[in-house]
Amino acid sequence: MKRLGRVPYDRGLELQEALVAQRRAGGVPDHLLLLEHDPVFTLGRNARPENLLFPAEALRARGFAVVETGRGGDVTYHGPGQAVGYPILDLAPDRCDVHRYVRDLEEVMIRVCKDYGIAAGRVSGLTGTWVGTDKIGAIGVRIARWVTSHGFAFNAATDLSAFDLIVPCGIRGRGVTSLERLLGRPVAREEVEDRIAGHFASVFERTVAP
Repeated sequence: MKRLGRVPYDRGLELQEALVAQRRAGGVPDHLLLLEHDPVFTLGRNARPENLLFPAEALRARGFAVVETGRGGDVTYHGPGQAVGYPILDLAPDRCDVHRYVRDLEEVMIRVCKDYGIAAGRVSGLTGTWVGTDKIGAIGVRIARWVTSHGFAFNAATDLSAFDLIVPCGIRGRGVTSLERLLGRPVAREEVEDRIAGHFASVFERTVAP
C-alpha cells in the first residue's frame, strides 16, 4: 500500500502506468495506491459529452481540470476529501473475472460504510456503492492482460457541489452523498483510508504492507 496524499490527476495516471508495466514484468508485487486528487472531472471510455453540463473550457475557468482517461464508465468528479483507490493487481490465475472484481471493490466500500453505522449496498444494473438512491462510492476500472488500474473513489468529506456540474457516471435521477453528510460531522480522509486498506486486504485476501 502507498499513501500518496494529494496528487494531480495526470501524475496519478503516470504512477499507475509505470506500476502496471512493472507488475506485468513481475518486477513489483500487487499495489494499492491511496490518494486524493486536485479538483478534476474525468471522462471514461463510454463518456457522453452531454454529461458535462458546462463546456470544458468553462469548467477549467472555474478551477477544474477536465481529462479524458482510459478507464471504463462515464464522467465523474475527483477532489479533496475523496478517498481514491487505485489497485494495481494481477488477477491471474484465480481471479480472472471482471464482474467479480467490480463486486469486490463495491464490497470494500460497503464494509467501510458499515464501520460508520451506515447501511450501504448495490443497485441492480448499476456499478458503485449506494446509500438509498445516492452513490457514495464510484468505480471505473481498466483491466489489461488481467492487470488492473484505475479503481474506485469513496466520498469521505468531498465537496458534493461539484457533482452538480455533471451527470455523475451518466446516471440521471439519482444523487451523490458522502460520509460527512450522512454522519453530520467532519471525517478525516486518512481515517477512511485506514479502513479501506483493512477491508481491501480482507476482501482480496492480501496482506497490506505500508
